[in-house]
Amino acid sequence: MKPLPLSLAATSATTASRTSSLTIGSMSDEEHHFESKADAGASKTYPQQAGTIRKNGYIVIKGRPCKVVEVSTSKTGKHGHAKCHFVAIDIFNGKKLEDIVPSSHNCDVPHVTRTDYQLIDISEDGFVSLLTENGNTKDDLKLPTDEALLTQLKDGFAEGKDLVVTVMSAMGEEQICALKDIGPK
Repeated sequence: MKPLPLSLAATSATTASRTSSLTIGSMSDEEHHFESKADAGASKTYPQQAGTIRKNGYIVIKGRPCKVVEVSTSKTGKHGHAKCHFVAIDIFNGKKLEDIVPSSHNCDVPHVTRTDYQLIDISEDGFVSLLTENGNTKDDLKLPTDEALLTQLKDGFAEGKDLVVTVMSAMGEEQICALKDIGPK
């Protein structure tokens, strides 16, 4: 196929949006197909403008998923942006982290999910065996590090109570964060 003159190529390009394919110049006869392999939940975080993040929301500070406990916004000075000062607690280890970000800039916000599982067993090596909603078992979760929750979990299981644990997951980490008794066994 002969290359088109430039003026003709431009008019052909506008008509090409209505047709399925257009070859300009001497391209190969191969067609290229691109497929997206990403799922809706593929990303561990999503961007959100710093000025829209509120107390009790989530934010990523120093690569850790955190729950915001305090937000203060400073007004713009003679130069620059208004700035947001975030004080947040790591949702997995409880450490306090702080960050200051211009309010018009984007921050990473973690996808945080909570899932309930029924407790089946507590192994001697510190892992729990959980029953998922579809009937499979989940055996890759450690006991919680929170002493009060750990005691409650072990005592309730020893007494033969029917326990449901809430597992919080964000950025590839999971941890038991709550416990409820759903009646006697």
